[in-house]
Parts: sequence; structure tokens; C-alpha cells
Amino acid sequence: MQNTNEPSFRESVEIMFNRAVALMDLSPGLEEKIRVCNATYTVRFGVRLRGEIKTFTGYRSVHSEHMEPVKGGIRYSMGVNQDEVEALAALMTYKCSLVEAPFGGSKGGLCIDPREWEEHELEVITRRFAYELAKRDLIHPSQNVPAPDMGTGEREMAWIADQYARMNTTDINAKACVTGKPLNAGGIAGRVEATGRGVQYALREFFRYEEDKAKAGLSGKLKGKRVVVQGLGNVGYHAAKFLSEEDGSLITGVAEWDGGIVDPNGIDVEALRSWISENGGVKGYPDGTYLENGALALEEDCDILIPAALEGTINLTNAERIKAKLIIEAANGPVTSGADDILREKGVVIIPDMYANAGGVTVSYFEWVKNLSHIRFGRMQRRQEEARHQLVVDQLEALSETLGHTWDLAPDFKTKYLRGADELELVRSGLDDTMRIAYQSMRKVWHGRDDVDDLRTAAYLVSIEKVAASYRAKGL
Repeated sequence: MQNTNEPSFRESVEIMFNRAVALMDLSPGLEEKIRVCNATYTVRFGVRLRGEIKTFTGYRSVHSEHMEPVKGGIRYSMGVNQDEVEALAALMTYKCSLVEAPFGGSKGGLCIDPREWEEHELEVITRRFAYELAKRDLIHPSQNVPAPDMGTGEREMAWIADQYARMNTTDINAKACVTGKPLNAGGIAGRVEATGRGVQYALREFFRYEEDKAKAGLSGKLKGKRVVVQGLGNVGYHAAKFLSEEDGSLITGVAEWDGGIVDPNGIDVEALRSWISENGGVKGYPDGTYLENGALALEEDCDILIPAALEGTINLTNAERIKAKLIIEAANGPVTSGADDILREKGVVIIPDMYANAGGVTVSYFEWVKNLSHIRFGRMQRRQEEARHQLVVDQLEALSETLGHTWDLAPDFKTKYLRGADELELVRSGLDDTMRIAYQSMRKVWHGRDDVDDLRTAAYLVSIEKVAASYRAKGL
């Protein structure tokens, strides 16, 4: 249970913002302009369901319009409130700035428990919410572009896109009004996995630097590193899957809402995910040790901890007992400001949410560009790329024959080299490049300034400076 003396999520964001701007040379007016939320729209709409009118409350907050459109997810949760939405919108501003996605920050939410409603009921509710936002340009390809968040996914985004198109029948760019859509509705390959894939790329980049690993008391590569994941939803599942299958990491613990599973020999991520899908939770899973209190899994001895669910997961009540050497925040705000202080004192390195979970908005940016350009990535150049590679292979094999050698290229090399990049490979390449460059900009500040001793402050400094530069360019 979270300590009641602890700052709220919004207050935590403000504390971390203040810590960074205290190290910057910003005028008080510009600092305040960047800090405050530009606008928050609250809507209460009625929908006739189950023989009566049900009233729902929703929010759409715009934190900064230093760049447009603004970008940010829509979450469905009973915990949605104005403070949370505004804090998340602020994080979106800083996140987009850090990874150089050309968006301002926004966020939306609807106070609803999706599990209480049938699919057709959810569609009616979603379409009405989308209508209320779209008629005020709070859903618009060039002004405000939502995406999935907690409690929403491809299905809801497809409904929103269709609702916008029905309201704007002559808008040729209607599909770009929202990202995270299914492929057959204008989505992009790799969007579902994007945030989890971004976590993997972030860890790979961190492990490229001996100096950074040493600060966390780690060495070597990701292979064999013990990883605990909190939340095996979309983000946690993909992060765990890619790290275990592609990097050789051991997933030694998983925390879920109904308990935790720990196994020092490694958990089969696919098997556990299937079990959760069939049984609704981890309880009863036949392998590993079951912990009735899932939060205890976070306190297991491990190298890397990935909180990938709710904000405030690591707080004043459990921060002292966290044994991980490296924490990468796959969720938004999983470490409170109080816990952040404790963990930094202990020498734990935290890769902040602003950077670590930016894979989603990065690939959303690619999807938005795809929708505006009206062409699939790779369509123009893929076969030409294959033809050029074929020329090289043919020349090498002809040269080998001329010289009288029996040398031949390995079949798997030829297959991989000759295959032109498809949309998924291009998306992954763009995401990898984005995560590398953003990390390098953070570590340059982290290692280059004596007054910065953590990556979170470094991330805020980099992103706030870019936002400030945008406002200065506008004449503010």
C-alpha cells in the first residue's frame, strides 16, 4: 500500500520538473509556460444502455502546443481523473521532445471499467466519446492525435478513426486522426509490440557502455541477466519475450494483479502468458513458486526490474527492499519521487519512463506519417533493393567460378542479404535508431555535468531545453 504522505503522481512529475529547471537558465515566464497545462476538457455524456441512460465522464488534456498536432493516449480506467490526465499529458510533452517526435503533449481518459461492458456496448460508448472530442477538434489529424493506453487497444482506435471519418467525409487524411489502429484499418506493422520493443532497445543501448553498467554495478551483456517484470500486459509481455528469446535474459519473476510467479531458472513467458489468458491470472500456474502477494516479486533479488503496469508501483513503502541494480520504467510513473530519492541513495540506476516507454509514441509517429503519405513503408524501394543486392551476389559467385574456387555463399546469408526490408523491419530500424540517439543525448548530460547524477534529471534537461527552444522560436 502506498504511503499517504507521499506526493501524488502529478506532484511527483512537478517535483522532478522542478529539480531539472533549477539547473537551467530559463526565465520565470518561460519556465511557467512549459510547466502549466494549456487546457483540459471535461465531458459528461449520456448513452442509453440496458434500458436506461448511463452517464460517463471523460477528459482530454493538452499540455503543450509548442508543436502540433499534440499526441497522447486515451485510457479506460475507473481511476481516471483530471490530475492524472494532466500529469500524463505533461509526460507526453517531455517524452515526444526527448525522442524528437514532432508533437506536443496530450492525454485522454474515460472513467469506465471495460470489463463491465459487452463489446457492442463499448463500441457505442467509445463512438460517443470520440464524437464529443472530435467536434471540438480534440481528435484531428493536424491538431490532436490519440493512441491506445491502459484499457484500450487496436479495436477502440478503429472505432474512433471510423467515427471521425463519418463526421469528416471529405478529409483525405482522416485515418491519421488516431494511431495504434489495426493493420487493415490504416495501422502500421510493429505498433502493438512497439513499447515493449523500445524497452529492449533501451536496455541494449545501456549495455553498450561500460561506464553506465559500472554505475549500476553490472557487467557483461544482457545474456543471463535476471529480470523481474511487473505486469504481463502488452508492454511487459513483449519486453519479457524479446529479452528472453533474443537476448538470452532470464525472466526470474513476474508480478500480476492476483499474485506473482518466481523461478530462478527462468520463466517460460509464452506459457505464462497463455495461462493468464485462459485463467485470468497467474494463480495455479504449475511452474515456479507462487506468491500470493504479487508485489513481493518486485523485491526478489535480480539484476533488472521492469515495472510495466501502473504508476506508483515502487513507493516509500517498498523502495528500501528493492534489490534490483537497474530499473527500467516501462510504465508511466511507476517510481514515485520519494522512492526515486531512496533508490538513488542506494546506487540503483533508473532508466526513466520518459525515455524507456517512448517506443509507442515513436511508432505512432511512423503510423501518422504513413497515413499522411498514403503509402506503405518499403513499397517503392524494397524490390529495387533486392535487385541491387542480387547483382552483388551474382558478381561474387561469378568471380568465384572464374578463379576456380568451389566457394559459395552460405544459403542463410544469401536469403537474409537478398531480402529487401519490409515495413516491420523498417519500423524496427527507425525505433532502434530513435532509442539510441535519445539515450546518447541523455548520457551526454548524465556524464558531462557535475550537477546531474541520474538519468531522469538528464532526460528532463534534454527535453525541456528542446521545448524551450521551440517556444523561443515562436517569439516567446
